[in-house]
Amino acid sequence: MNPRVVGANLVVSLKSFYRAKPAMFFTIAFPILLILVFGALFMNQDNMSFDLCVQDLDHTDSSSQLVKTLELEGKFKVIRIEPSVNAAQYTRDNKSSLVLTIPKGYEGAFLQRMALNDPDTSVTLTYLYDLSSSLVFMKIHILNWVFSGINQKMTGVPPFIRSAETSMLARKYRFVEFFVPGIIAMSVMILSLFGTVHLNTELRQKGVIRKLSTTPITRTDWILSNILYQFILAVLSTTAMLLVSYAAFSVSLQINAWLPVFMLLDVFAFVGIGMIITHFTKEAESAAAAANAISFPMMFLSGSFFPLEMMPGFMQTVARILPLYYVNEGLRASMIFGDHMAALRHSAVIGVFAAVVFILGIIATQWEEDQ
Repeated sequence: MNPRVVGANLVVSLKSFYRAKPAMFFTIAFPILLILVFGALFMNQDNMSFDLCVQDLDHTDSSSQLVKTLELEGKFKVIRIEPSVNAAQYTRDNKSSLVLTIPKGYEGAFLQRMALNDPDTSVTLTYLYDLSSSLVFMKIHILNWVFSGINQKMTGVPPFIRSAETSMLARKYRFVEFFVPGIIAMSVMILSLFGTVHLNTELRQKGVIRKLSTTPITRTDWILSNILYQFILAVLSTTAMLLVSYAAFSVSLQINAWLPVFMLLDVFAFVGIGMIITHFTKEAESAAAAANAISFPMMFLSGSFFPLEMMPGFMQTVARILPLYYVNEGLRASMIFGDHMAALRHSAVIGVFAAVVFILGIIATQWEEDQ
């Protein structure tokens, strides 16, 4: 590797980027516009989801009837948790936003209230919830609405069903703070994938790729300089997005060493995919179409814009095999929750994927064009 050659090629790429005003717009301004638009839309509201985890510790006819009422009137899809399971651990392991616990003795209290007409009898249901979820407050609102209807139908002024809320986190996170890491991951993906596809196909069509074999630059120098170029663009774009997010929405995100790690893995993964695409597609239009076919499903299925919980089950399964999902989850684990072990797990998955596709991309990148 020749650092001087790598640096010279990097400077040429940066100058070309500076002269291409549309490229500058989509690199920096477009992700900022997404943050401003979606951040404003979801600043003070959450998205509706109907999944509800219920732990019935009473296991009686009355408690089962309450669960059926939640399914019918609240239109929840109830996921039942066994009484022996630790609700807090279940929430962490399964990334559930809310667990409703029906306490033991519910039926006894219900019969005392109804049969003996005792207005002082009540029961407390527990909400164990994740404040970082954009869905949780809508769920709680629906639950409270259903329970309010039940209380109104029962005799006695004091409410029979009360609720006690317990947060899994020490502080509340808003939807915009969930949204920003996803936009960072998505924008780095787009920059790396389309930047590589556009550059390689354009140079191939102009015959530059073939001529590179006659210059001092090696294939390693060429690929490394392009990696550095894409990473610099990713840093510029991410910095701009974070500055706007802090200024416009006063986000509270943890900026640590995991951010550049996931950005770099994101770059390697999608530069590798871009190199593979350009090996099999010779025309710029075909390469761009192939890149769109890969990037567009990932944008909407990997949880960049909305939580996976809002999707049908089979789509959630598809999302978990997409590489962008692990970049999204890794960034959120480090930037929102400060969960370094989760960030490490996600970085390992995307790191293996990035290594495989990048090696395949290097193998696919040839100086000589196919005849």
